[in-house]
Amino acid sequence: MSTVSDTPDHDVIVIGAGFAGIGASIKLTQAGITDHLLVEEGEDVGGTWYWNKYPGVAVDIPSFSYQFSFERRTSWSRIYAPGKELHSYARHCAKKYGVREKVRFRTRVTGANFDDASHLWRLETASGDQLTARYVIGATGVLTQPKLPVIDGLDDFAGTVVHTARWNPDIDLRGKRVAIIGTGASAVQVVPEIAPLVEHLTVFQRTPIWCLPKPDAPLPGVVRGLMRALPMGDLAGRLASQAFVEATFPLPLHWGGLLPISDVGERIGKRHLERQVRDPETRAKLTPKYAVGCKRPSFHNSYLATFNRANVGLETEPIERITKTGIRTADGVLHKADVLILATGFKVFETGNMPPFDITGSGGIDLESWWDENRLQAYEGISVPGFPNFFTVLGPYGYNGSSYFNLIETQMHHITRVLKRARKDKATRVEVRTEANDRFFQEMLSRRHNQIVWQDSCSLANSYYFDKHGDVPFRPSTTLETVWRQGHFNLDDYRYERVPAAVAA
Repeated sequence: MSTVSDTPDHDVIVIGAGFAGIGASIKLTQAGITDHLLVEEGEDVGGTWYWNKYPGVAVDIPSFSYQFSFERRTSWSRIYAPGKELHSYARHCAKKYGVREKVRFRTRVTGANFDDASHLWRLETASGDQLTARYVIGATGVLTQPKLPVIDGLDDFAGTVVHTARWNPDIDLRGKRVAIIGTGASAVQVVPEIAPLVEHLTVFQRTPIWCLPKPDAPLPGVVRGLMRALPMGDLAGRLASQAFVEATFPLPLHWGGLLPISDVGERIGKRHLERQVRDPETRAKLTPKYAVGCKRPSFHNSYLATFNRANVGLETEPIERITKTGIRTADGVLHKADVLILATGFKVFETGNMPPFDITGSGGIDLESWWDENRLQAYEGISVPGFPNFFTVLGPYGYNGSSYFNLIETQMHHITRVLKRARKDKATRVEVRTEANDRFFQEMLSRRHNQIVWQDSCSLANSYYFDKHGDVPFRPSTTLETVWRQGHFNLDDYRYERVPAAVAA
C-alpha cells in the first residue's frame, strides 16, 4: 500500500548546477517540465568554473564554441576566455532563464535508490535529508572530482598543499620554493603564471603533453561591436570556432587511421617545441612519445618557454616519496619545497566519478557493479538498462570530444523527447530496452576498428580516456551526427509503463 511519501517531491531532480545542470533546467522548462529541482554541492552555479580558480585558468577551446547555441555572447575579452568570465556567463544564464531559484545549494547527493513499487527515486544527501523524484538527471560533469596522487608520504609534507581544483586564493607564492606534480591541462596554465613569482619551481613530469600554439588574442571592442552589429555576426564567429574545434579534436581522435590530421598535429607540436625551448635535453623530455589525440592536447603560447627560466626545473625521475621538506625522487635527490601543488587532474572514467555516488536501480542493481561486469556503456550515452527514470548528460559514449555545450544540448534534446513521450502516455516508469542498448554499444565498438588514433599508438600516453576495461568510452561521431541522432532515435527504444493502480491510489 502506498504512503504519502510515494508522491515525489519533484517531477525531476537534476544533480549539479554547472553548465550541464543549467542547460538541463533551461531545456526542461522549455519542454514544459517546470517542476524540477537542481541540487548543488557548492554555494553558487558554475560547476567547473566555480571550483577551479587557480592562476591562469581558462577555457581550452575558443569561447564562441564554449557557450550555449541559444545564448551566444560576443563580449568575451579574449578568443579563449579566462575562467572568471566563464563563471560570470554561467551566472548570467542562470539568472536570465530563471534557473537560480530552482537550485538547492550546499547539498551533496551521496546515494540514489530506485523504488520499484512507486516508480520514483529516493536521493540521500550528506546532511541526512532524503529527496524524491520521478526522474533523475545526472549533470555532475566530468571535471568535478579532484584526483589525488597515490604517493607515499603525501600527508607528511609540512608545507602548504593545494590541488588546482580546490585552489586557495590566499596562498602567497612569492619567494617560495614550489613543487608542482603533473603536466596536464591545469599545469600547462598554472606554470607560466606562477614561475615569475616564485624563488624556484620544480615541475614533476610523468608523461609529457602535446602543447600546440594557441590561436588566442584579446578581442578589441571594435571586433565585439561588429559581431553585434552585423547580421548574424555572432553566428559567423561561432561557426568558424566550431570548424576549428572539429578539426583539432573529434576528427583526428576518431578517424586517425584514415586522416593524416594527427601527423600534422605532431609536426606543429614539434616545431612549437623547437621554437620555444632552447635546451635540447629539456626539449627531448618535453616531447611526447604518443600520437596527438591519445589525450587532449593543450594549447598554450608560453608554457614550454617557461622551462628556459633559470628558476624553473623539469624533473622526470619517478617520485619515490614525499617528505616533510620536499619530494625525493628515485635517484635519491631531495627536491626541497615550501608549497606543493597537485595538478593531478580529475577522476573521469573511474570509481568515484562513474558514477559520482552510489546508484541502485531496479531490483537492487548497483550501477558501478553493473559497469564493472558489463563494461562502461549507456544507450546514446544517456540511459542504462535496469536503471529506469535515470538519465545522465555525460554517460559512456555520449561525448564525442567537441564542445561540452553541444553535448549538453543534444543530450537534453534526447531526454526531453523521452519525458514528453512519457507524459503523453501517462507513464511513470521509463527504461531503455536491453536490445536497444546492446545494439548501440555494438555500433560504438564496431566503429573503432582501424579508424581511431587509440588503436595502437597510445600505450605511452597514460591517458584518462581509457577506463579500467581498456575501453575509450567516447562517441566516435562527428558533431553534426550527434545532433541528428538525438533528434531522430526511435522513442520505442524505451519501455513506458504506469505505476500500479494500488500504489497510485
